Amino acid sequence: MELLKTIETPKDLRKLPPEKLPQVASEMRGFILDTVSKLGGHLASSLGSADITVALHYVFDTPKDRLVWDTGHQTYGHKVLTGRRDALSRVRQFGGISGFLKRAESEYDAFGAGHASTAISAALGMAVARDLKGEKNKVVAIVSDGCMTGGESYEGLQNAGQVQTDLIVVLNDNQMFISNRVGAWGAFLSKLLTLGAVRNAEHSVKQFLARFQFWGSVILRVAKRAKVLLFPGMLFEEMGFSYFGPVDGHDVQQLVKVFQHVKQLKGPILVHCVTKKGKGYAPAEADQYTWHGPGKFDVATGKFLKSPTAKVPPQSYTAVFSKAIVDEADADPRIVGITAAMPEGTGMDAFRDRFPNRYFDVGLAEEHAVTFAAGLACEGYKPVVAIYSTFLQRGYDQIEHDVCLQKLPVVFCLDRAGLVGEDGPTHHGVFDYSYLRMIPGMTVMAPADENELRHMLRTAIRFDGPVSIRYPRGAGVGLAPDAVSRELPIGKGALLKDGSDVTILAIGNRVHPALEAAQILEDKGISCAVANMRFVKPLDLELLRERAAKTPRLVTVEDNVLTGGFGSAVLEALPAGRTEVLRLGLPDDFVPHGAPHLLYDAMGLSAAKIAERVAAWMPAGAKSLI
Repeated sequence: MELLKTIETPKDLRKLPPEKLPQVASEMRGFILDTVSKLGGHLASSLGSADITVALHYVFDTPKDRLVWDTGHQTYGHKVLTGRRDALSRVRQFGGISGFLKRAESEYDAFGAGHASTAISAALGMAVARDLKGEKNKVVAIVSDGCMTGGESYEGLQNAGQVQTDLIVVLNDNQMFISNRVGAWGAFLSKLLTLGAVRNAEHSVKQFLARFQFWGSVILRVAKRAKVLLFPGMLFEEMGFSYFGPVDGHDVQQLVKVFQHVKQLKGPILVHCVTKKGKGYAPAEADQYTWHGPGKFDVATGKFLKSPTAKVPPQSYTAVFSKAIVDEADADPRIVGITAAMPEGTGMDAFRDRFPNRYFDVGLAEEHAVTFAAGLACEGYKPVVAIYSTFLQRGYDQIEHDVCLQKLPVVFCLDRAGLVGEDGPTHHGVFDYSYLRMIPGMTVMAPADENELRHMLRTAIRFDGPVSIRYPRGAGVGLAPDAVSRELPIGKGALLKDGSDVTILAIGNRVHPALEAAQILEDKGISCAVANMRFVKPLDLELLRERAAKTPRLVTVEDNVLTGGFGSAVLEALPAGRTEVLRLGLPDDFVPHGAPHLLYDAMGLSAAKIAERVAAWMPAGAKSLI
């Protein structure tokens, strides 16, 4: 009998005897596999967390008891068990459910999560609020080992240890593998502490502590000197937590016993569960990076599916950056590469392989990455910090205080700028023009295409000051690369097409859609010029004034929020009231998830929609476009 189909809410799950739970976890893995194979999306993390998910919802009285997940990669099973099983067929699709946690989507999503390392702090806040209200519900934070490299996780742990309220942290550690050889001492600890499988081998502890890049090695050295290297819980015990583990994170019945036990205890508790990312699907177990977020694939063969008529796409911006940074570093030994736990996602993996001594992955610690780069710049190096636009927001204070205030030559390369697609509002990089433009001394540039990205990288590296370059996810427009990268003049744009009725001032990946829109307008009798402005800061004031003098109307186009963005910069630079300006960009709201082309069209920023909006704004005579 299939059990998963009988579970609409966790209350249905709790009606089952414990011996049926492994079947539920297995069916859930199969369901997630089948669903993701048809859509693409996050896979390996949800397969690895299936048993923990079942055990948590079985033991705790959700949603009254709060489950606070760190990021959403591991929560497809959580969605399946909380009334969204059928809705998972449209996960991450335009109009469908989110791939992450979203409070507005379900009462079971206690806290929204897209960025990492937030769960412990949020859960502690909920636990303290519970105490203030005199309530008795439990609060559980589920954190992956990767999220523990972020400073906020450490801050939350130390505060929880200080407050000493009832809080359970489940560490889903998928970087250690469970040993079958648990000796007598391990059996003793198992019975005494966790009722589960304890592994206290020194090699395992070394592996565990190595995951915590800033303080793991220090703890390891101290422990070795003190001869007290018994189990990794030493670290958490010192922070005020009662430590339980390591526990086999794929033994769901054992997990139930452990959670039932710790549920009765007081104070902050950490349960260390050892899991395997991609559990239950051999290709995902063997290659966890590829299967973290795969495209469509055949479950039986593990082969990725491609449309038989699909053309080979142009190189991605990430791939172009990856090659360009290696080329620049070949010629300049001062260049140092830095990323925050995303070498492949940012294209820094090639730099890592070519220059291992000049490459630094700081973990999910964007604040540290920025100030670390500032220190390198102080000593004459040229640090290139490659971080997704949305994640660099977490290092904002450090950009302002540690880099720009001191006028240090740090290059920020912001991948995933603009509307990134199915990952949705937590990942859209649509605020960076605004949050960087306001900082004195920052140069903000955006390439129109992948070829211009190469030139901007060279320009930024050779510029003596802080610079940001932002570029989108996915394929470029397909331009053939220039033979040699060249420096661009700072603060200078380029007129791509002349016209007399209106000028579209475009920036970044909206330049080519603006050119297409101009052609649509030309076909309808509107003479439309297009300028690739290249720089949000400093603006090309000469080009701006020239176009304002030649055409009575200006249109700005950007895939950033309008508030404080490129269009705002243009308005600020023009004499008040002398030129009519239409600003096209993103609204003062969070854009939902969906395929990028659908989102750009819905936001009025596709070529066709740009043309419609310009035509509607123009004087009578071009209304046939509406």
